[in-house]
Amino acid sequence: MKEKIQKAFSESIAVKQQFVDRNVDTIIEVSKLLADTFTRGGKIILFGNGGSACDASHIAAEFVNRFMRERPALPAIALNTDVAVLTSIANDYDYADVFARQVKALGQEGDVAIAISTSGRSPNIINAVTAAKKKKLKTVALTGPKGDELAARCDYVFTVPSGSTPRVQETHITLGHVLCQMVEEILFEAHR
Repeated sequence: MKEKIQKAFSESIAVKQQFVDRNVDTIIEVSKLLADTFTRGGKIILFGNGGSACDASHIAAEFVNRFMRERPALPAIALNTDVAVLTSIANDYDYADVFARQVKALGQEGDVAIAISTSGRSPNIINAVTAAKKKKLKTVALTGPKGDELAARCDYVFTVPSGSTPRVQETHITLGHVLCQMVEEILFEAHR
């Protein structure tokens, strides 16, 4: 058991190191994009299924409340949190439309949509990104190694180099935290 625990942590560390080595420049670009979006009065719209839904909610909460410093609230929303909206869209239209319909209602040019999908193939995620592009939102994908369908539709892509769903999701939430930290530093470092 001890070896399995140590192996899980070692694998997580190795995947994250490989990910940051490949993506540090894109992390900087997206950090600046998000900070600029907030500066211009835009918002961040996040969405995902299952564990990725939890990550979307978690990251939105970090922006709205605070991450590592006292600062003004930043506008971010996770589209997977309103049960009434989700179930009414799924019932009246289709589950594949639960996020796209919300993007159509809430998204505005100048906003950023962050799609989180380990598989990169979920129809409701693909449809939401398509709706975001039609509304001229910038799009960011957080996905796994088979997420080409999602990646092909997004302006910025973060692909985690692991076939293990837990390792992909662990890297996604670490990336979310780093983006929050960098945005806070860009927007509020000079005010310390």
